[in-house]
Amino acid sequence: MTILAFAATNSRHSINRALIGHATMRLAKIVPDVRIETLDLNDYEMPIYSIDREKADGIPAPAQDFFDRIGAADAILVSFAEHNGFVTAAWKNVFDWMSRIEAKVWQGKPVAMLAASPGPRAGANVLASQEMLAPHFGADLRGSLGLGRWPEAWDAEGKQLLRPEDTRALDTLLGQLVAPAKTAAA
Repeated sequence: MTILAFAATNSRHSINRALIGHATMRLAKIVPDVRIETLDLNDYEMPIYSIDREKADGIPAPAQDFFDRIGAADAILVSFAEHNGFVTAAWKNVFDWMSRIEAKVWQGKPVAMLAASPGPRAGANVLASQEMLAPHFGADLRGSLGLGRWPEAWDAEGKQLLRPEDTRALDTLLGQLVAPAKTAAA
């Protein structure tokens, strides 16, 4: 099984980048034979999407590459930073370009969504918006988890979650991500 993992931010010191790193480490313990490919949004910078640019120059190669990596993965693990209640501009731009390749950006893949926040709402706005949009863009949403009050939740030196309930919730979500798809009753 191949999991594509990324923090939907271009901040090199993002708490969501730390969370994705920790989550992939936990996932490797849950599913020992898993292959995890971690992407850095900084490797996918491109012009701000506009229809005029698309008509003049086509789809940028980084957008096609990201889209192809989603297609090659068995499941997606993403951690959303929240900027003014929504996704980062960096992620929105990558997403917008990919949606011009195919509206079903997530390509039917199982997706687990995370968010880390220094505040008590734990990325509630960004997760709610992305959960609402997920089915329209082809995600098999397996669940989401927001972790708030990050300084109280995270041991920066040990690079691990401090609260046992957060670790249990993360492990449950990761288990949902890799579980076989449920089939509808006949």
